[in-house]
Amino acid sequence: MFRATSRGILRVPMSSHATSPEAARRRSERLLLQIPVLVYGKNANGEPFRERTHTLVINAHGALLTMTTPVELRQVIGMENIGTAAERDSAVVFIGPRKDGYAHVGVEFLAPDATFWNIEFPPVSWVQED
Repeated sequence: MFRATSRGILRVPMSSHATSPEAARRRSERLLLQIPVLVYGKNANGEPFRERTHTLVINAHGALLTMTTPVELRQVIGMENIGTAAERDSAVVFIGPRKDGYAHVGVEFLAPDATFWNIEFPPVSWVQED
């Protein structure tokens, strides 16, 4: 369920996948790829923002981005894949420490979408067993 804050920022409850010990067992394969994206929404001060950036890691459920705009956990932001013009709403599930004005920001699609990145993900059989 979405929730608006006093600054007009939409929030969603944290996914059990993002906070549980099962997070170590990934739901989809992670790929280290830099894909240009446009993220947009309201910043931590409630002001509209649009930031062109790129992914560091992608999977069928979201991505790890590098961002200069301050955002908050559980905040809903929009993301556009610049290469395909596809757009999806995502929830912020991780914010790393800031360094040189940038933070690593983990986002999770509100609905999983392996087609958003326009790539083929490796089959489950490629996952290495320990």
